[in-house]
Amino acid sequence: QVQLVESGGGLVQAGGSLRLSCAASGRTFSRLTMGWFRQAPGKEREFVAAITWSAGATGYKESVKGRFTISRDNAKNTVYLQMNSLKPEDTAVYYCAARAGSAITASILTYDYWGQGTQVTVSS
Repeated sequence: QVQLVESGGGLVQAGGSLRLSCAASGRTFSRLTMGWFRQAPGKEREFVAAITWSAGATGYKESVKGRFTISRDNAKNTVYLQMNSLKPEDTAVYYCAARAGSAITASILTYDYWGQGTQVTVSS
């Protein structure tokens, strides 16, 4: 089992920045592919970014490329999502997720563990 706890969400003005953190415990963190997803009110949960266990590969939703950066610190069992140039359309609950596989995937169904989420609100 893996437990995931997100933090770092909040209210920010458009153009601002936030850094989300996800602390993992349980199964060996360094062997997990980690992802970030988000869900806006009335919308389905969607892929944002993912990173392999070695940090050798990353993947991003097209609309966040160049603005968001995913990274991880295996010594701290933590994955981060640095979000810059935030837009009102980035407003959502952001979820951290983990999967045992080594590939970058965007499908919700391929992730085995989920955090409770952290709210990000971007005002215009």
